[in-house]
Amino acid sequence: MRKPIILISLGFLMLAGCSQTGSTTSASAPSAISDSDMQNAIQARLNSDPDLSAAKIDVDAHAKDNKVTLKGTVATESMRLRAVELAKAGNPNLEITDKIDVKPREVSRSEYTEDMAREARERAKASGDKIGTSVNDAWIHTKITTKLIGDKDTPARKINIDVVDGIVTLRGEVTSTTAKDEADRIAKDTEGVRQVRNLLKVTAG
Repeated sequence: MRKPIILISLGFLMLAGCSQTGSTTSASAPSAISDSDMQNAIQARLNSDPDLSAAKIDVDAHAKDNKVTLKGTVATESMRLRAVELAKAGNPNLEITDKIDVKPREVSRSEYTEDMAREARERAKASGDKIGTSVNDAWIHTKITTKLIGDKDTPARKINIDVVDGIVTLRGEVTSTTAKDEADRIAKDTEGVRQVRNLLKVTAG
């Protein structure tokens, strides 16, 4: 009489075990991340950087395709690279479309210091530019450089800018007369500039 009871009890235990195993597998199944979840996660990482938080970079996420588009404007190239780096921090395989513009903030003459002028001269020397000894010359150089970087028609890194006693000399090569004329206009419209010598050469390609 005892044998059937034992068999029946074992049967119940096996069924119970199968049921528990099935429920455990179901509970551990990963859930897909939504577009908003991905967007919020990236936005939080960007906001952890004070400069990028102030820049208010726009994040457009497509979790299904593992793609993100970043839009906005930052003051430096290093900030742009930092934004892309932080966006990919949680997912190295994330495909990022970078539409961030780099536009340095213009500094007024009252904000411009001797230290800023010294740094501007060091950068200018490394780039092959010449700046006079006055703070005004360094400020003018900084303003023109900033404007050229922010203008889509002027290849700022290919234009050398010399500023001595308020006289600006533009040197280098550009690929169109539009770029040459735009660089000339930017220099002439900059406060403090007394004269502009445009020696830019237009070359094909």
